[in-house]
Amino acid sequence: MTATPRADTISPKLARIAELARQAPDMVFTTLFHHVDIEWMREAYRRTRKDGAVGVDGQDAAAFAADLEGNLQRLLDAAKSGTYRAPPVRRVHIPKGDGSQTRPIGIPTFGDKVLQRAVAMLLGAVYEQDFQDCSYGFRPGRSAHGALDALRGGILSTGGAWVLEVDLRKFFDTLEHHHIREMLSQRVRDGVVTRLVGKWLNAGVMESGGVAHPEEGTPQGGVISPLLANVYLHVALDQWFTREVRPRLRGRSKLVRYADDFVIVFEDEGDARKVWEVLPKRMARYGLTLHPEKTRLVWIGPDHPSRGAGEGAAPRSVDFLGFTLFWGRTFSGLPTVRTQTRSKSLTKALDSIRAFCRRHLHDALCAQHQILCQKVRGHYGYFGRPGNSEALSRFLWEVRKIWREWLSRRSSKGVLSWEHMHAVEARFALPTPKITRRAT
Repeated sequence: MTATPRADTISPKLARIAELARQAPDMVFTTLFHHVDIEWMREAYRRTRKDGAVGVDGQDAAAFAADLEGNLQRLLDAAKSGTYRAPPVRRVHIPKGDGSQTRPIGIPTFGDKVLQRAVAMLLGAVYEQDFQDCSYGFRPGRSAHGALDALRGGILSTGGAWVLEVDLRKFFDTLEHHHIREMLSQRVRDGVVTRLVGKWLNAGVMESGGVAHPEEGTPQGGVISPLLANVYLHVALDQWFTREVRPRLRGRSKLVRYADDFVIVFEDEGDARKVWEVLPKRMARYGLTLHPEKTRLVWIGPDHPSRGAGEGAAPRSVDFLGFTLFWGRTFSGLPTVRTQTRSKSLTKALDSIRAFCRRHLHDALCAQHQILCQKVRGHYGYFGRPGNSEALSRFLWEVRKIWREWLSRRSSKGVLSWEHMHAVEARFALPTPKITRRAT
């Protein structure tokens, strides 16, 4: 097997595409796929996760790598000749929220993931020059924490603000294919690329032994899906708000979007209510619907007579990307916007710990400890924002309680006392809470 090349072997090509897209924002690319060669495919393979679930063909990353060069060349030849047939994605359902609902996830075959990654690299080089600063999801150098910082900064810049918290109902399931094709054609009309995207949209979904071909939507889990979603909302929302809405507002405003999760910050309440009124109509033009119960207007700021603080007053906190944001004060008494772990996020994390302990009840303590440490550090890595120490400490306390509860089930002597649990923790201590993010 030939060694996978370094990422910089194709970076000059990506740089040339990006520079051309930057210099000519109105240019339509009619030839792009000629940049894709075997080195490009090797890099696409390198960027593809190797630990994901298998698709409908049952082939995992190791099986694909057994004949890496041959598989990559076959994918490339089939794509360029137009003979590539996109296999249907295997659909699975994962719990959502409190577990009463599920979210469908599509799992492509590994080879399909590699080819999707190759096309996503092409399109990403073009669209990264077009995407707005308000977009943070699935983009290089950007993250959920960048979106949270932008939201906090937008509120603090006005000493308090009205925040329109928006929820798009079943976003990935309702993307209309003809809109996706039309949006792509505004920038990319390369025949190979548009043909491949069309095949992925029409590939179908395999579930319970049958294959369905939805006329709308793109399965969550596909490598190309996040990019298509960003392009969709770039046209439907970002450009519209920046070019048409913001210039008509009286006060300052700020849109912050992470994939299909977005909030809009307003200095003026009247501006907020006008946009709230027109936003459903704008989204409906692209087949999108706002969830009536989860879309709301929230005041984040100090108490003010015009906003009220009693019964009937506007909500005072907003949920975004796993955190609850609300107006508070720093330890030194200065006003600020605080971020704490959202209650549902904490419950979900603890449910994951509980499920792990149940599945691995009889594993050796050292093996349990190793995985639990990984899970706890991962939680700190995301939720370790300044001002969230209390929620991190609560998380650790609850993890210890869950571990003690399940260790008690290994014996017929009843509940493991905390004295004995402390003895276990003396050898297998869990990581202490840690703030992993810088203050902004």
